[in-house]
Parts: sequence; structure tokens; C-alpha cells
Amino acid sequence: MTRLAPDTYFMFCRGIPLADLNGFFSEAGLPAAGSGASEDGWAWLTHPAESTPDGGAVQQLGQYITGFRYADRVSDQRNVDMVFLASTPACSCGDGRQYAVPHCAGHPYQFAHSRGGFAVSLFNVGARRESRRFGRQADLFIRRFLQEGIVGRTTRYDTDPDFNSDGTETERIIAEHFGLPAAALAPGRE
Repeated sequence: MTRLAPDTYFMFCRGIPLADLNGFFSEAGLPAAGSGASEDGWAWLTHPAESTPDGGAVQQLGQYITGFRYADRVSDQRNVDMVFLASTPACSCGDGRQYAVPHCAGHPYQFAHSRGGFAVSLFNVGARRESRRFGRQADLFIRRFLQEGIVGRTTRYDTDPDFNSDGTETERIIAEHFGLPAAALAPGRE
């Protein structure tokens, strides 16, 4: 996988057709700048951060679609996965310690996975921020993060301060875990 296109919010959905996904976001006043679908069932939308200042709204709408709010329009929410990735920089609004807290609309969580309207796993990426995870399955990636030296008592950060500073390694693990389409993550750069 190559690095995500910068300053973009990515919403991936498996279990809802692209036309419906586009419709939900447009109705909510969050029309996508780009969209697509892969042969293996993923549909995706992209929103440029500069024209969509509330990335948290994009992430939250994705979670709501998989929950009760859209029960009349999504027949089987239990089998709908939503994966949100933000290639925006880590929030500088906070005190630097609260890596798992979105401090403002312009800095949503950089990764969120929801199913059935519930947050399965949420955290920010790079520079040790993966150590502050939460959600129903906060440790969804823990085995892989430990193997890669991203979290643990000793990490690759201890010997290489530049390791994963931009979250590229974490994004790779997420993309591999879910089988996210490379064409959506970095269009024109595969």
C-alpha cells in the first residue's frame, strides 16, 4: 500500500451499495468529492478536509448508518462494516497527551471502525498514538501492533524516533486487515 492521499477523509463501507451510500451522505449535507466500488464489495467516498471542515461528522454518519437511525433503509446492519480513515495531521489543539480524543471538528479520529451502530475500534495513528485505543474491540489490532513494534513495553519508536511518525505502518495494517481497495486509498499512486 502507498501513503494515503493527504488531507482527505475516507469512508469505506461493505454491505451498502455505492448509490445508497452516496445518497445517505448527500442527504446529510456531506456530499462526497470522490467515490467508487471494488469487486470485493467495498464502496468508498472521499471528502477533502479543506472543503469538509467537520471530519467528525463524516465519521459519525458512517457509524449511524450501521445503526438504528437508518434501520428502515439498511436491511442488515449487523453485516455492514464502516471503516473511516483520515489522512489529516494529528490534532495540535489538545495538550498532546490525549491522543484518543478528537479535540475539534477539523481533527476527527484518524481511524474508526463501526458495525451495527457501535464503535468497534477507534484511535489515532502514528507517533505512538495507537497505544490509546477504545471501542467495543479496542484491541482489534493488538496482536499485529505488537508484532510490528507499534505498541508494547518496548517498541520500534524506542530505537527509531521517526518510525511510523506519519502512521503509514498503521494504515498498512488496517488496509490489509479489512482488504481495503488500494485504488481508493491513493488514487493514481499504486
